[in-house]
Amino acid sequence: MRTFWVIVTLLIMVVGLVGTVMPVIPGILLIYAGYLLYGFATGWQAYGLAAIVWWSVVTALILLLDFYAGAIGAKRYGASRSGTWGSLIVGLIGTLAAGFPGLILGPFVGAALGELVRGRSYREALRSGWGTFMGFLFGSVVKIALGVVMIGTFIWWVLF
Repeated sequence: MRTFWVIVTLLIMVVGLVGTVMPVIPGILLIYAGYLLYGFATGWQAYGLAAIVWWSVVTALILLLDFYAGAIGAKRYGASRSGTWGSLIVGLIGTLAAGFPGLILGPFVGAALGELVRGRSYREALRSGWGTFMGFLFGSVVKIALGVVMIGTFIWWVLF
């Protein structure tokens, strides 16, 4: 029965890893859910409460980073409040309306539009948009890397 739960959990975690780059799948949450599922199913034999608390904190931090990465990048590249809010609002709308392309283009366009509405030059608006894209890219790389670490740790604890 243990083998069944390992396979089911790894399948959930792999779908979660795919979800770290696909906006419609809650990637990191699925990986974390895999930990919970396996723990409940096996009576917490491979890991215990400390591991679950640790991964819950990591999961929460990744979710926060994922939501704010574009805005943080925009701010680091000189975006005003209008650009930062534009990246958040249009990024959310773009993701809901256009999926993955909207996830990438929405924050960029939102930051640039926010800066233009504020009266900044095209150059400053594009710089803010670029910062949003760089923040998104950085957040995505961190999210994927931590997803791989979470799955690798699970495999190590369960199979070795």
